[in-house]
Amino acid sequence: MKIDLDELSPVQRKVHIELPANEVAGEFSRAYHDLGKRVRIKGFRAGKAPRSVLQGIYGNEIREQVRSQLVEHSLGEVIKDRGLQLVSRPEIEAAELQENGDFSFSAVFEVKPEIDVKNYLDIKVKKPRIAVTDDQIDEALKRLQQSHARLEPVTDRTVAERGDFIAVDFAGSVDGKPFSGGKGDNYIIEIGAGQALPQFDDALQGAKQGEGKQIKVTYPEDYPNRGLAGKTAEFSVLVREIKQKVLPTIDDEFAKDHGECSSLEELKRVIRQRLEAELAQYQKEELKEQILNHLIESHSFEPPASMVERQTRYLLERNASAVPNSPEPETAPTAEETRKALETRAVRQVQATLLVEKISQLEKIDVEDRDVQERIDKLVRAGGERGKTLRDFYSRSEARADLRTQIAFERTLDFLLQQATIEEVDPSLNKVDDENKKS
Repeated sequence: MKIDLDELSPVQRKVHIELPANEVAGEFSRAYHDLGKRVRIKGFRAGKAPRSVLQGIYGNEIREQVRSQLVEHSLGEVIKDRGLQLVSRPEIEAAELQENGDFSFSAVFEVKPEIDVKNYLDIKVKKPRIAVTDDQIDEALKRLQQSHARLEPVTDRTVAERGDFIAVDFAGSVDGKPFSGGKGDNYIIEIGAGQALPQFDDALQGAKQGEGKQIKVTYPEDYPNRGLAGKTAEFSVLVREIKQKVLPTIDDEFAKDHGECSSLEELKRVIRQRLEAELAQYQKEELKEQILNHLIESHSFEPPASMVERQTRYLLERNASAVPNSPEPETAPTAEETRKALETRAVRQVQATLLVEKISQLEKIDVEDRDVQERIDKLVRAGGERGKTLRDFYSRSEARADLRTQIAFERTLDFLLQQATIEEVDPSLNKVDDENKKS
C-alpha cells in the first residue's frame, strides 16, 4: 500500500492511497467466496456455483462491496497508524475499480488542530464583592407573588383594556388563504405585554367580549418567516373572556401557603439562603468564563469548519425549540441575523472545547465508566416521567461518549479554577440579581 498524506490547512488533510492488484484480487476472491456460501443458484449445489455465474448475477453489487471494503479498511489503517483525529466525514474520490488491477483513491477530511497549550495554570481572574441585598429579597418575594397570581374574570365591564388577559380565538389568512401558525383557539394574550406584533396588540385594546373583530397586520420585510415577510394578513378574532391578574397579599399566611414557612420573616431567610447559593454558583460560572476567555484569547488557532457547522446547527435547533408558537414582536431578529450570531457563539464554543480537551489530556483528567453511569442515573432520577426516555437515549454509545466528554470538560474547568489566582474586587456596578443568574 502506497500512502501520500498532504496538509491542505492546519485542520484539513488529504490522503492518497494506492493498493496493489494482488490485494484487490484477494478482496474480490473473499467477497465471491462468501457470496457463494450464502446464495442459492438454480442448477448448482450450495456453494458450488462458478464465479463466472456469480459475476453475471451479482457483479455490480460485489464491485461496490469490495470498493467500500478496500476504502474503509485501508483508510482506517492509515488514520490509526498516523494518529489522525477526524472530525468530519471523509470525502472520497476513487479511480475505477478493476478486478485484476491496482486501485487508488483520495480522501479529504478535517482533523483536530494541533494546539500547544501554554500558561493555563495560575490564570488570574477577578471576583466582584457582591452580596445579596434586601431589595433583591423583596424582588424575589414579588416574583413568588406573581407566580401565585390568579386570573379572575372581569365582571364590571366587557371591553378589554391594556394589562388585561384575554382568551381569544383567531384565524388568519393572506390573500384569502390560511397559513401555518395563523390559527388558535382559546389563546391567552396579555394586552400590552409585547407578545404579538404591535398592530395586533393595539387592535385588541377596546375589543368587546363575545364579539368578533377583524384585524389587519402587515408583517415587516425582515420577518423571520419569509412566507409572511412584507405581506398583510387579516385575522378574524373572537374575544371569549376578559380576565385580570389578582395578586395574593404578602404576609405570614402567604409564607405558610406558598413558601412552606411559619412566618414571612422565615420565608425571607429561606429566600436569602437560596439567593446566596445561586450567587455563589453564578460567581463560580463567571470565573470559569473568565478562564475560558483567557484561554481563547491567548491561543490563536483555526477551529475545524465541520465542528463549527455542527455546533451552529445544534444551537439553531435549541433556539427554534425555545421560540414560543405565538405572533412575534416586530423587533425579532431575522433568520440570517440569528444564524450569524449563533455561528459566532459556536466558533467560541468549539475553541473552548478543543482547548479544555487538550488540557484534560495533559493533566490526565480521566472519566471512568462508573462516573458516566452515575451521571446518567442522576439525570434519569431528575427526569421524572422522561426517565425511561433518557435511559434509552444514553444506552447509545455515541450519547455516552458525548456525556463522557461533557463530564471531562466540567472537571477540567473545575481543576483550572482551583489552580487560578482569584482577586476580589469592588464591582463597578452591581449587576447580579436573581433574573441575571437565570439568564
